[in-house]
Amino acid sequence: MSSEISAPATAQWFALHTLSGQENKVKAYIEKFKVVEELEDSVFEVLLPTEVVSEVKNGKKSTKSRKLYPGYVFIQMNLYGEDGKVINKPWYFIKEVNGVIGFVGGERPAPLRQSEIDEIRARIEAANGKEVPKIQYAVGEEVKITDGAFTNLTGRIDEIDPDRGKLKISVSIFGRFTPVELEYWQVHRITE
Repeated sequence: MSSEISAPATAQWFALHTLSGQENKVKAYIEKFKVVEELEDSVFEVLLPTEVVSEVKNGKKSTKSRKLYPGYVFIQMNLYGEDGKVINKPWYFIKEVNGVIGFVGGERPAPLRQSEIDEIRARIEAANGKEVPKIQYAVGEEVKITDGAFTNLTGRIDEIDPDRGKLKISVSIFGRFTPVELEYWQVHRITE
């Protein structure tokens, strides 16, 4: 993209409250127009934490990106000058972005603590490269198998391995319970 300027020690992280569904547009706009508005020395990184969610509908597995913090975008910037006053140019640039409701904290937003940003980055890292099932299951729950050799059979969840996205299910075959390992998307919750 553009030549990123590394953030100086004075840069702080702030949370922006956005209109629902506008987070991607807000992030893209800020990243594009900070160059046009010559704010590369004030606005550094824009963070929109997401995770990949998978689900099966009509026998087809689909994945999509889901926001970890819907309605929020995080931005690293110099908002306050050495005198502790708000710097007008970046303040108004961000506040006037279409889709931004405002800074979390109002007219005098407090920067996020480093521990909060570290936690957000840890969640992003934990979600990176992993698919999270849209539906969460519980041990002992009854499910119907919708894919594979045991399609249309029901079973009980014995173990859940969220890191691998697998379930160990006991299925009754010819009167005997047989353990079967399936992926989350291969079963459906039995609704009553």
